Amino acid sequence: MATFEPPIHWNDYEDIALKLYEKFGDEFTESKIYRVRFTDLLEWVLQLPGFVGTREQSNEGHLEMIQSSWVYEWRDNRK
Repeated sequence: MATFEPPIHWNDYEDIALKLYEKFGDEFTESKIYRVRFTDLLEWVLQLPGFVGTREQSNEGHLEMIQSSWVYEWRDNRK
């Protein structure tokens, strides 16, 4: 039986970060995550399964929070 996952919105930073970590794993280190262009990050987020936000709802603040949450997710998986 499939589990239901609620839709992901722009302010679900931790959920987005987890999905990005699941997608890219250790391919991106902390320094590489911080060097990701926001234009690339935006495209990756829009392509995540279950993501329902739109390009128009995006802003720099959301992308900064997603980026730092992704770093925290990466760090958590180093332990």
